[in-house]
Amino acid sequence: MNQRTMADLYYLAKGHKAADVSNIPIAGYDRYIQIDDLRTNSNIKFAYDPRGTRVLPNDICIAWDGANAGTVAYSLSGLIGSTIARLRPREEKAIHTPFVGRFLQEKFNFLNEGSTGATIPHISKDRLMGLIVPFPEVSEQRRIAAILDKADAIRRKRRESIRLADDLVRGAVLILLGEAPDHRISIDNLLADQPNSIRTGPFGSQLLHSEFTESGIPVLGIDNAVTNRFRWAERRYVSEEKYKELSRYTVLPGDVIITIMGTTGRVCVAPDDLARCISTKHLCTMTTNRDKILPEYLWASLLWDSAVRAQAAREGKGAIMEGWNMGIVRSLLIKVPTMSEQRRFVAFLKTVDVLREKLVCDAQNSDGLFTSLSHQAFADQP
Repeated sequence: MNQRTMADLYYLAKGHKAADVSNIPIAGYDRYIQIDDLRTNSNIKFAYDPRGTRVLPNDICIAWDGANAGTVAYSLSGLIGSTIARLRPREEKAIHTPFVGRFLQEKFNFLNEGSTGATIPHISKDRLMGLIVPFPEVSEQRRIAAILDKADAIRRKRRESIRLADDLVRGAVLILLGEAPDHRISIDNLLADQPNSIRTGPFGSQLLHSEFTESGIPVLGIDNAVTNRFRWAERRYVSEEKYKELSRYTVLPGDVIITIMGTTGRVCVAPDDLARCISTKHLCTMTTNRDKILPEYLWASLLWDSAVRAQAAREGKGAIMEGWNMGIVRSLLIKVPTMSEQRRFVAFLKTVDVLREKLVCDAQNSDGLFTSLSHQAFADQP
């Protein structure tokens, strides 16, 4: 197979920050493409800049600066911002843009990890333009790109199915909230009647990073709750002896866990088969009074009750350190339906969760298929 460098195939040009930007379309303005637009069309903006860098559908856009440097998109038209660069083909008839676009997406880690810059990382021009591209006839480029497009479409549909399953649960919660009495009860009055029913920590010298071990009692953090579903992510442990010191931070099966530092407001329910473990200071853990409120319903309210989210946002901004804390969590006011209504919701949730788990598994398989096909298509390259 023939090979060419990116410098052989493309001209490179940086984008510019537009001075005149609008959130609505205006005559004479072009779409203004920024880093977020390389992944989604959810927040389209427009700009006027006669001297700006314009992209056409056959060009490739690549994020040049920041944590997402190396992100690639194509088939876009408009003006590009200062954090994006344009790759324009030297010989349009010999290059199928989706083929090279997929090649560059496969090389994201190579480009991103090679970024330079002390404060804001940016793509290494030499690293990008020195990439060696497998370069078959354009008909073969089209065939390979079509296969990858189909595999990508499958995995996108799987992800969309997961989103629709979540929307189904959200819809059920909103109906339940609409039917519930207007009266609200603070979380503080919905906790189990036992010591330490709400807790956060350990803090400071109570748990040092050097005290983590390779095995032992697991320690939960933000990564276990960040998707709003409990999942095992990075594994951290403490010794049995250290656990005894910190046992007041034990997370119990069925506890509601909410992130209060860093990425705040993410919520999950500890699974019934959860092994003995403790939390970190980034989490607030609650054991509810199940005669008053079921953990799964509280989870849903914390996620989707707009009044609860608004209260948390207001009080979080007024805190000494912006964010959530245990006091804010205690004060949140929850609409509480009857126990029979809560049980019906939980039964519905469990039914949807069975479907959702299958969809997640299918999505992971689709991701694996796409990654494998992409790697095979561009094998033996850096």
